[in-house]
Amino acid sequence: MSPTMVKIVALLLSLTLLVATHELGHLAFAKLFHTRVRRYYIFFNWKFSILKAKKFGGKWHFRFFNAQTPESWDEKNLAPEDQNNTLWGLGWIPLGGYCDIAGMVDETKGADDLESTPQPWEYRTKPTWQRLLIICGGILVNFMSALLIYACIFAHWGKDELPLREASLGYDYHQVLLDEGFINGDIIYSVDGNDVYEFADATSTLLLKDPQTVTVLRGDSLVDISIRDGLIERVNHEGPKNLMTARMPFVVKSLVKGSNAEKAGLLGGDSLVSVNDTMMAAFSDITAVFRQHTNDTVIVGLYRSGNYMQLPVLVSESATIGVYPVTDIPLLFPGYRHRDYTFWQAIPAGISHGWKTLVTYVSSLKILFTRGGTKNLGGFIAMGSIFPPYWDWHAFWDITALLALILAFMNIIPIPGLDGGHVMFTLWEMITGRKPSEKFLTVVQNIGLFLLLALMIIANGNDILRLLGLM
Repeated sequence: MSPTMVKIVALLLSLTLLVATHELGHLAFAKLFHTRVRRYYIFFNWKFSILKAKKFGGKWHFRFFNAQTPESWDEKNLAPEDQNNTLWGLGWIPLGGYCDIAGMVDETKGADDLESTPQPWEYRTKPTWQRLLIICGGILVNFMSALLIYACIFAHWGKDELPLREASLGYDYHQVLLDEGFINGDIIYSVDGNDVYEFADATSTLLLKDPQTVTVLRGDSLVDISIRDGLIERVNHEGPKNLMTARMPFVVKSLVKGSNAEKAGLLGGDSLVSVNDTMMAAFSDITAVFRQHTNDTVIVGLYRSGNYMQLPVLVSESATIGVYPVTDIPLLFPGYRHRDYTFWQAIPAGISHGWKTLVTYVSSLKILFTRGGTKNLGGFIAMGSIFPPYWDWHAFWDITALLALILAFMNIIPIPGLDGGHVMFTLWEMITGRKPSEKFLTVVQNIGLFLLLALMIIANGNDILRLLGLM
């Protein structure tokens, strides 16, 4: 399977799980309060459904690639004991999903589609606190499932981390930070006088806290760097994929058979530390020199079993010498830490990590309201790009948990068309005692759906512009 197909499969599987659990949250609370759920759909089914299934008459009935639901499946034509049964479906447009809850104005129906006389099994006849829980069910399930996934990740794989100061060669910085006075090799120690110990905290603080002064370790000295106002705007303009990356040592893992490195006498385990008598232990620095000496012989300095030696090596036209470097972080950095968790230890660790991740995500939304911030919006291509090009269950579940948190938060925003819009109007009814009319809800629902469609067009349009190299 190609890397692109791996990303597509991972994204579709993740979205399927997220949509399924979200809608199950709505369905579970609806069933708890004896509210009829006519249809439960994963993905949207415009024109036709990939699958339809419903149980009545004591057995399950299925339709594949079906456009019109048989009249015999309609609840009005079923025996009383089957009228509460839900039609389960799988659509073909992976933009979400829905529960068709009887007596509710949502994306599946307006006021004109409701029964003329309210029925006891409809959403609109239920007490406000029950309706609030039905609406919040999807949000709660997404949030709780994210925390559960994080806990399971810690219980199964443990937690890996490289403390910020343990990257012995420092970090390579994007040009936007180099322009502020950073130098490749610097290690961030504090921001505005507050010590920073984790890589994620360093990058989020730079972007979200409007820092004035960053203190870095440069060589053996601490140096203060003054940050100009408007760093976020400059980051938006440049659009870096990474603001900073750890500088990796250049350690040979193995050699390409018949390569220039093999001919020169390099061996697995050699640690390259200089080129043409200039010391440079970082992989990025050494490969940069190789790019300047294509089809030329360079003198490579290296350590082998603790002994320093030099070898002449021919650099190919593609700026390589024919080695596979060590990329396993635990082997490259002595300060790398791994912690295993018992199941009971993983639960609070997962909750803490999930909450911290959510807070960071919510804080990052301020970037969208800065100049050029909408460039950071991404659609399905951007979502798929965060998955690795190879199948990795750890990465898959970690990303799925993040997307679950994002889905939970996005649905609590009080925008008509999302769960948050229903929550807002239900809370208004609980506070004022006045219920908005179905006609009003239909109008604001349509407005909300229009805004969501516009946002989706912008996000996926950004993806296309990035593919074309226009952004």
